[in-house]
Amino acid sequence: MISRFNSWLESLVDAFPADPPVGPPSTFWGFVGFYARPFWPLIVASSLFAIAIAVVEVLMFAFLGDIVDWLAATTPEQLWDERGLELVLIGLMVVVLYPLLYLIGEAISHQGLMGNFAMRARWVSHRYLLRQSIAFYQDDFAGRVAARMMQTALAVRDVVLKMTEILLFVAVYFVSALVLFASADWRLSLPMLAWLLGYFVILRVFIPRLATISREQANARADVTGRVVDSYTHIGTVKMFADADYEDDYARTGMRRFLHTVYRQMRLSTVLSASLAFLNALLVFSVAATAIALWSTDIVTTGAIAFAVGLVLRLIGMSNWILWEVAGLFENVGVVMDGIDTIARERAVVDQPDARPLVVTRGEITWDNITFNYGKVLPEANGSVIDGMSLTIEPGEKVGLVGRSGAGKSTLVNLLLRFHDLEGGRILIDGQDIATVQQDTLRAAISMVTQDTSLLHRTVAENIAYGRANATRDQIVAAARQAEAHDFIVELEDLKGNRGYDAHVGERGVKLSGGQRQRVAISRVLLKDSPILILDEATSALDSEVEAAIQQSFYSLMEGKTVLAIAHRLSTIAAMDRLIVMDQGQIVEQGTHEELIHRNGLYAELWSRQSGGFLAQDAVA
Repeated sequence: MISRFNSWLESLVDAFPADPPVGPPSTFWGFVGFYARPFWPLIVASSLFAIAIAVVEVLMFAFLGDIVDWLAATTPEQLWDERGLELVLIGLMVVVLYPLLYLIGEAISHQGLMGNFAMRARWVSHRYLLRQSIAFYQDDFAGRVAARMMQTALAVRDVVLKMTEILLFVAVYFVSALVLFASADWRLSLPMLAWLLGYFVILRVFIPRLATISREQANARADVTGRVVDSYTHIGTVKMFADADYEDDYARTGMRRFLHTVYRQMRLSTVLSASLAFLNALLVFSVAATAIALWSTDIVTTGAIAFAVGLVLRLIGMSNWILWEVAGLFENVGVVMDGIDTIARERAVVDQPDARPLVVTRGEITWDNITFNYGKVLPEANGSVIDGMSLTIEPGEKVGLVGRSGAGKSTLVNLLLRFHDLEGGRILIDGQDIATVQQDTLRAAISMVTQDTSLLHRTVAENIAYGRANATRDQIVAAARQAEAHDFIVELEDLKGNRGYDAHVGERGVKLSGGQRQRVAISRVLLKDSPILILDEATSALDSEVEAAIQQSFYSLMEGKTVLAIAHRLSTIAAMDRLIVMDQGQIVEQGTHEELIHRNGLYAELWSRQSGGFLAQDAVA
């Protein structure tokens, strides 16, 4: 029965909703309410049980005082005759009602809220962050973004639960205690009121400072995570340059800043605890002295002294817990405020409300008078990265993109993929403005092989099928064979004993050589089979023998597709239908290889500078 009740609570709110991901508000209460909204029925129920538990617990101390008075005023026989029913009811309340309330309240909190709340917040945040622009991740550590997503989810949950359960429980507990004290004699409540005033002064002085430190600490913690993950992610570079000592210093700088916030927090905590201990000692002394003074003049009974002192000792025991719960609340507020800066940031590249799927029937691409400068404002004399450029690639045309580093070639490709929004002009695919179509359908219509291929830390099969999730194993193997990758794949084995297509490739594919990663990437593109193909130094990581072996695969891959190829090794694109030469964000030349050589312009200059293995004159033929 209890198991079914727990399962029911766990299933009340879906931890992984399939709704379209949207960003949370950037205000604190709006942010918290965004994640708490699905859980409000459970939060209200948990709060009601917290109130009931607080009232019952205070009543137990009141009954303790009554029992002391009954024992002093009657014999055992008279006690059961006169108070038997009341004693049974008190026993049922202590043995049955209180544990039952506690059980249900804890089940609602733990089964209904604790797990699902944090996990749903992570899921919703992750889906939104995953759809942020490329620029968002270029401006921050991936590790820091992940750390903020994880710790902010917990902080939001704890803020809600501490405010609606713990603080409500405490408020009801203290109010009930004051009522009981006043019911015995109003003077008994005076020390309690003075203590409450002192308690609030302590909270007012220390908690805001703890909140400020906590926010700094959350930021410092995320920074340390980002620095450490950055070192681990690029461990190959660290080893290659023998820079472990530099990475030690880099991590130590972040950790030292983090530790400094910890020291400040601990110093404040020491003073806070000492102040509370002094205040609690005054409360015990004043309540006990007041109760004894009132008893000595027959104003209160012995039972009143018993419940007053017992309740005060209980409150003192709770006071440290309450204080640190409040401190924890403000610490979580600081963490949430730090997380809002990252998680609630508006997406730079979004679909229009009426965006439609891209439909590619021919594969014509047009850059129409486009201007782009990564959002930066430069002096007019400097110009933009791309300024007023126009270009059309006909359906099925194979175009090579040539130019010095920084000419704007990769920017042109990134704009076609809509990794950034234009600052002027438009880009059309078959007459459809890519700014008005759904981003997912745009990128589904484009396949790309890059020079630096990063594979996911998953199996080889999952990496190949990444662009086509419903692919069968036979289709995956066929694509790998076509890319000359099958032979080395079947020989792979990971640390867990998985072999072949089921072997994991390591983070960013580190367990494979550069050429192997490239062939897996080519397999992925072959399987995806999109109508538009972008090749960005696609064979640069391959040795000559392997490159020659898969050239025919590339010809098959390009058949019937619109192709845009970027290469610094000009021989690899010299046979394209047309070559586009860029310089400083502008098209300065275009034509076939032979035409551009005879024109004796920038392309001819670049061609003449390449020699030896870079030329491979037979590739032109």
